[in-house]
Amino acid sequence: MEGVTPETHTVLVANRGEVAQRVFRTARRLGMRTVAVYSDADAGLPFVRQADLAVRIGPASARESYLDVERIVTAAVESGADLVHPGYGFLAEDPRLARALASAGLGFVGPPPAVLAALGDKAKAKAIAARAGVTLLADERGEDQRDDVFIAAARRIGYPVMVKPVAGGGGIGMQLVPEETGLRDALARARRQASAAFDDERVLLERAIVRPRHVEVQVLADAHGQVIALGERDCSAQRRHQKVIEECPSPAVDPALHARLEAAAIAIAREAGYVNAGTVEFLLDTSGAFFFIEVNARLQVEHPVTEEVYGIDLVEQQLRVALGERLGVVPAARGHAVEARIYAEDPSSGFAPSAGRLVHLDLPSAARVDTGVEQGSVVTRHYDPLIAKVITSGPDRETALDACASALGSTTILGVRTNLQLLRALVAHPDVRAGRADTGLIERELATLAPRVDDIPPEAVAVAAAALLDERSRAADPRDVWSALGTWRTGGPPAAVVVLGARAVRTSGGGPYEIDGLSIGRGDSDGRWTIEGTSAAAAARDGSVIWVAWRGATYEIALEADERTDSLQPGDVTAPMPGVVLSVAARDGQHVSRGDLLAVVEAMKMEMRVEAPSAGIVKAVLCGPGQQVERGQRLVEFEPDVLR
Repeated sequence: MEGVTPETHTVLVANRGEVAQRVFRTARRLGMRTVAVYSDADAGLPFVRQADLAVRIGPASARESYLDVERIVTAAVESGADLVHPGYGFLAEDPRLARALASAGLGFVGPPPAVLAALGDKAKAKAIAARAGVTLLADERGEDQRDDVFIAAARRIGYPVMVKPVAGGGGIGMQLVPEETGLRDALARARRQASAAFDDERVLLERAIVRPRHVEVQVLADAHGQVIALGERDCSAQRRHQKVIEECPSPAVDPALHARLEAAAIAIAREAGYVNAGTVEFLLDTSGAFFFIEVNARLQVEHPVTEEVYGIDLVEQQLRVALGERLGVVPAARGHAVEARIYAEDPSSGFAPSAGRLVHLDLPSAARVDTGVEQGSVVTRHYDPLIAKVITSGPDRETALDACASALGSTTILGVRTNLQLLRALVAHPDVRAGRADTGLIERELATLAPRVDDIPPEAVAVAAAALLDERSRAADPRDVWSALGTWRTGGPPAAVVVLGARAVRTSGGGPYEIDGLSIGRGDSDGRWTIEGTSAAAAARDGSVIWVAWRGATYEIALEADERTDSLQPGDVTAPMPGVVLSVAARDGQHVSRGDLLAVVEAMKMEMRVEAPSAGIVKAVLCGPGQQVERGQRLVEFEPDVLR
């Protein structure tokens, strides 16, 4: 395919949202025709409109849309695409898609099927790394998957150990086990999550490093035998084994270690016969020794930090390699870059995913922002809860971090719970600033990074009341004299009482409003509000809830009392997030102890245990496997022993 120009080709992106838009951006610049595929849940998202052609591939369920190989291939053939870019997640590392495309005579923007199959199996990937002479962690990855085999191996290796699914990636299913008493339960959880996510319940076990750094090397390889490395990224700031903040280069890597890491990554890529863009991942211990853990045979979510430092469009290189071109880039690093991932999740509730409509979205203009949503988009429970990635760069690390802090500070998202407060605190954390972050930092510091907020400050209540009054004023019929007058009284400014849940808030004025001794005025843009003349807050309504952003925190203020919450009994156990009940361990009449497993709920790639809040009796199980549940829905009627 030498000499063929990109302008003659059509690329279909077998993915959604942010990564689809990212690929389209480069493809359009190269003059390529673009095709989007979408599920019913995504029909209104921007990426569908941005493609030259959009093809519906099924209902909201990922298994019936984005994970359906046959539907993807059919869409590619019928749309006239000759290249398929898998993005990341879904089928990105699935050799079945690569094989099916090859059988249909279409190109796959990724490595060959045999390479995907080998590297997608962590046990085989470790064997490849060993042949390449790269150091591995002590492990157990045999075909015998019995619990007793892993228990014996853990005793031999020594605790702590890590249990990992053999297939897949993204941290899904990984379980850190500090001692033997938790190993059987960890094996069961890992198998269950691996089976649900990858349709493969096999696991492996390896020695866990205490307070490791997570460092990865970006590689590019063409079909002509050339392999290059584009430096390392530090991805140590993680929650639930999934990355939150990434940077390039790593503050933990000196020039000598940088050279050794790149050499190891290139050796593994050559041994595997790798083609296209990929990432070789390592763990660093406190002595500076590094150990291979896996290869992500695809574009990484955090690829923008490498692009910013090296000035190379990785998606362009992927497309050119897929068209048979030789690599023509010469790596040359400059400066530093940081990426912060904004998720729809609640850090103070165990990072439970949050679903809802983005009723107010204000993203920073002074940073690169990769996103797949816009104001009014709906974040559903069906897919990964990533909202946006904020990427900043500068001549040095301090400048890049300062820019990231500023960008996050100017970001406002209302309608779902987010990790924005945690990100702001994390970027300012002394260990992050000093380059000392390890993979356990967020878990250790979570109470400080994301404190639970139970009390709503008077400023937030006042802004919510003003927003509701403003909404009523704009909705008033000017032809109706009484509506036009609004709330008024003889000899004074308009006055009203606004009911917010259990609060009755007295207001006066028609804007600015005087509420609880505060002057609340309209800001310089829709949804923005001033408090005592200072632009400091934002508010937006979604049904019966007004969302308010104030001083870095976000508050949900109900317009009406929550009847479902009011009807709950003291011992009721509820769903921690909207999702699907994977399994139910409780049974009617069962006596349980505090922490005993009652049920498991899954949404947005996350599995959450629902546990007994205390010792007591399960009076009635109110849910079943496969049932869709909403956040706060009763799952178990529970009577604590203290009430008996």
